[in-house]
Amino acid sequence: MSQLIFNNIPVFNNIRVVLCQTSHPGNIGSAARAMKTMGLQHLYLVKPQHFPDAHATALSTGAADVLENAIVSETLSEALTGCVLAIGMSARKRQISHELVNVREAALRASKIASTQPIALVFGTEMSGLSNAELDCCQLLAMIPANPEYSSLNLAAAVQVMCYEVRMAVLEGKLEATPSPELATNEALEGFYAHLEETLIQIGYLNPSAPKKLSERIRRIYARAQLEKEEVNLLRGILTLSLTPKKHTKY
Repeated sequence: MSQLIFNNIPVFNNIRVVLCQTSHPGNIGSAARAMKTMGLQHLYLVKPQHFPDAHATALSTGAADVLENAIVSETLSEALTGCVLAIGMSARKRQISHELVNVREAALRASKIASTQPIALVFGTEMSGLSNAELDCCQLLAMIPANPEYSSLNLAAAVQVMCYEVRMAVLEGKLEATPSPELATNEALEGFYAHLEETLIQIGYLNPSAPKKLSERIRRIYARAQLEKEEVNLLRGILTLSLTPKKHTKY
């Protein structure tokens, strides 16, 4: 069997679970337990209401080390630093949305990319899930095909399902050891989006007082493209040149 599966390198070490603005510390502890049972260890918490907390430790049941090493951040963008793919968990379809797949398909894609580069599984609050702003930071959405008449899942249960699917994608040997292109990191993409928005404002295409819908659609286009590092550099070079005063050639 390959080292890829048994040593957890690089696949499991390249996967982080990100919980956004979790309100109940018990859910953080239960999520840590769910992660550890599936071989994942990198937990990121975005503005948790209560952490660290004794209740979280109690419900982690042997996964206290995951909690002790958890990284707390103020923003989702900060938690996604270095990641080339962020998969947002969504319980419902959105009017304007990135590509939406089931968790099995998402786990397969995540595992393939995580064999060489860091990725993130992103979960929203217990009550409302991920906000539109948080979804803007993701490139793919995943949904658990639960009972449509009662689709409510506890946060830790959702983490367990997704982590299980990721583990199965690895253990079933669906990963190919073929070199993949270096994808753009989250911070590189955010830099590109900011650069693009600034350029569109300067050329008069984007209304700075109401950029929301257009910005969302632009993000959706490029999320589907899964931009590589060099492609982002190329696009930013075009944006820079487009605003550079042209020199007149004398004949």
